[in-house]
Amino acid sequence: MLRTKAFVKRTRKGNVIKVVKEHYLRDDITCSSRACSVCDSSVPLLSTDPRTTSTIKPHYLIPDTNVFMNQLDIMEHSSIKDVIVLQTVREELRHLSLPVYNRLNALTSDKNKRFYLFSNEHHRDTFIEKLKDESSNDRNDRAIRVSTKWYKDHLNQNAKGHSIEVVMLSDDRANREKALASGIKAVSVRDYVESMKDVPELVDMIANAKDSAANDKDQIVFEEHLTSLQITNGIKRGKYIQGNLNVGLHNVLEASIYGTVDGEARTIHIIGRKHMNRSIQGDTVAVELLPKNEWKKNTSLAIEEQDEEKMQGEEDMETIQRKDAMEIDGEGEPTCKVVGIIRKKWRPYCGFIVKKSVHSKPGTNALENVIFRPIDRRIPSIKIRTSQAHGLLGNRIVVAIDSWPVNSLIPVGHFVKTLGSSGDRETETEVLLLEHDVPYLEFSRRVLDDLPVEGENWVVSEQHVKRETRRDLRDLNICSIDPPGCTDIDDALHVRKLENGNYELGVHIADVTYFVKPGQAMDEEAASRGTTVYLVDKRIDMLPGLLGTNLCSLRSNVDRLAFSCIWQVNENADIIDVEFTKSIIRSKHSFTYEEAQNRMDDEWMQDDITNGIRVMNSMAKKLRQKRIDRGALTLSSPEVRFNLENDSQDPVDVEMKELKETNALVEEFMLLANISVAEKIHSKFPNSALLRKHAAPPSTSFDTLRKALLEVGVGLEVENSKALADSLDRAVLPEDPYFNKLVRILMTRCMMQAQYFCSGTESEADFRHYGLASPIYTHFTSPIRRYSDVVVHRLLQACIDGDAVYGQELIDKTKMKDLCDVLNHRHRMAQQAGRSSVELYTNMFFRNKIQVEQGRIIRILQNGFVVLVPKYGIEGIVYTSKKPGEPSPFVYNEANNSLEAGETVIRMFGTVKVEISIEGDENGMRQKMKMNLIEPYVEGVSTLPTPLSDLKRVIEDGSTKAVKKTKKD
Repeated sequence: MLRTKAFVKRTRKGNVIKVVKEHYLRDDITCSSRACSVCDSSVPLLSTDPRTTSTIKPHYLIPDTNVFMNQLDIMEHSSIKDVIVLQTVREELRHLSLPVYNRLNALTSDKNKRFYLFSNEHHRDTFIEKLKDESSNDRNDRAIRVSTKWYKDHLNQNAKGHSIEVVMLSDDRANREKALASGIKAVSVRDYVESMKDVPELVDMIANAKDSAANDKDQIVFEEHLTSLQITNGIKRGKYIQGNLNVGLHNVLEASIYGTVDGEARTIHIIGRKHMNRSIQGDTVAVELLPKNEWKKNTSLAIEEQDEEKMQGEEDMETIQRKDAMEIDGEGEPTCKVVGIIRKKWRPYCGFIVKKSVHSKPGTNALENVIFRPIDRRIPSIKIRTSQAHGLLGNRIVVAIDSWPVNSLIPVGHFVKTLGSSGDRETETEVLLLEHDVPYLEFSRRVLDDLPVEGENWVVSEQHVKRETRRDLRDLNICSIDPPGCTDIDDALHVRKLENGNYELGVHIADVTYFVKPGQAMDEEAASRGTTVYLVDKRIDMLPGLLGTNLCSLRSNVDRLAFSCIWQVNENADIIDVEFTKSIIRSKHSFTYEEAQNRMDDEWMQDDITNGIRVMNSMAKKLRQKRIDRGALTLSSPEVRFNLENDSQDPVDVEMKELKETNALVEEFMLLANISVAEKIHSKFPNSALLRKHAAPPSTSFDTLRKALLEVGVGLEVENSKALADSLDRAVLPEDPYFNKLVRILMTRCMMQAQYFCSGTESEADFRHYGLASPIYTHFTSPIRRYSDVVVHRLLQACIDGDAVYGQELIDKTKMKDLCDVLNHRHRMAQQAGRSSVELYTNMFFRNKIQVEQGRIIRILQNGFVVLVPKYGIEGIVYTSKKPGEPSPFVYNEANNSLEAGETVIRMFGTVKVEISIEGDENGMRQKMKMNLIEPYVEGVSTLPTPLSDLKRVIEDGSTKAVKKTKKD
């Protein structure tokens, strides 16, 4: 049946045109119930024996839009099955919330959940026209009732022998009353889950209505947020500034955004919960600058957990600000307040129930308000109602925020699920994966079905040479050099001398795109995951293991498909020519960095592969020098490696990663390949190439470090990357061999974060990669573990193959930009998850032991200082008083950014000796590293080393100098 609707509209140019819309209605759309005897469905989804509750006989559910919007955690619970999702509801969700829409699509894709998508808008008997003066919302509510009524009547007539009810689920009282008047069974979410006596935890998962849990007795009353229109107009006029909220790691009562002040990009500070105005880490906010006499004029405080509970973040912080404003002259740093939230970044949070907030007696099931504290200290505590408080104590649980009323000090949320016991390694690993939004579930059958049917027996055949435009490079002396234990080998190298005296250098990258095609479920999954995530004890793969560690991995002595980048260079490593080709290779050897280094250093080894490594190392040094001459930066970061016990996987040793020449060799050729490919794909796809940029940091980012370096007689030039690189090379203290590395570590923290972007969305002047001093850059060399490289491979193939067929995904710059946003998020989260895994295992290593180590001071706070322990690459805060709020012998010197106690001065780059231990709160729910000052000894702050009788203690010898005041001080 075809319905048409015609109307006229005026175009922007003033022309009047007639628009005709056609709407097809069908009568062959099935109900998908296995109980139905008339609908011809090949694979009916809905069960013949659906769930019953204490008040409802076997039934199917039809939820309205708001149920999915507000109670999706309940709908995702394993006990909720046999649900009919109406097309009307799904389309409403697509416009209301894309994350909710995507989660709903995941539910409908899971056959075990039995969520059936019913196209009611195209069914002859369930489509309805909008009535005159009827709102869109009322029309959609009526469409839901009409569809529910159709299902009820349809099953009554055609499901003989099966007594199945159809229940409309809605929290809209008016909608339920209209449904009941029409003979439709309708219940609220609360009534429904309370009738599910076998799943009592569902009651705790009910999301609270907005403002329902506000408490008039709460002390702080926040300002109302501005409307979207007010915010938009204010940003256009320059009254408000938009930015992403970043809460301090050392002080959760201070936050900042990055924005423009007086034409200059600067960090803008937000002091105290009141000025943060119910915004949460990651939110996109609109802020208003405070008067300059209220700008930040002090260094930051470090806030411990006890301080958070005691202070509530307001009076103390504001008192400090007023005190500093009186004592310190000068403009200070920009400070602002949040006036509205543009985009919330709320997500499910992992954490625990605060024991002191549970007041009921064990064994009771009454609902009570308790306090949930997230693992991420930057997230405020959350108030939830639960009937299982005592059962949740001692466990890691997940909670979602529902609202944050203006008269509530903390947000209000609901329980989602229990993860496991606190301290259990598997539970804690799952926590860090959830906290960093890392997809970690096993690959679905739909994804695995895209793998080659031959499985592990797949081999390179002659068809790959004859039918595809591949070069056969199996005769070359190709080898790979990787970390020990690496099984996902992305890249391999070769070099050979040419007859004209030049050299041929080759980088060969796994041809992942041969196996992963656009439109496949495996491609969609890889795009969603974005990157492989490396934890201390495991790897969360982007691609199924059959590809990542087998068919795509460039193992030695096995034929493999590759994408090769081959240069001709002269003795000076000047590039004469470059060629890109699909290829077949056979790696002659898979080296670790150490193995390749040992062969290169052994003068007795003169075989072709070893000599080739020596030639490549020589070329890599020349290429590196060219980059450095252009202004490339050599930065540093403290990276550690754990040695794990085979059976328990507990850490038994931790050490700093050692970088060898062969690390730099591989890195140099990967950089060269990425730059060469970036130039090629941009030449063919100037508007849609996927590139990677690294913006120059604002000069203000270096202010603290530059001032600290001047204190030790070292200058820092930051006009451009070349000046900065030269300054870093000169930052040397002859008596302190670690000083230069320490400066490079701190310089890394001044940098902006590199990002993927679509070439059509930026001017070419902004393509530059500041750290590499390259005008253009991309990622090509790791397609097994980065989806960005998969896309770049497709772009490069389209460049070199005139017959290549590709779709909109490579030429639509809007889609490419959206993909870049996803990849940037996944890349950032993967890095943070890796760091959190290192932190987890570091805490495990130091558990039940105390060590005294030499450390370096990398930051000065008003009430403490941050120490980096080079041996382990760990850092922590040393507080300048025994307990929060107690008097301290140290006085903060603003002029010198130092802490002074008598003759002892603590300043950046100084050397101290600290005692390292792991401490938890009284319930052991949140463990953290604790550092106490041992030397220099300051009465009232320093600690005498813990006695051997309490814990195993290892004291490393090392000279520590107590820094004395000089005439300059």
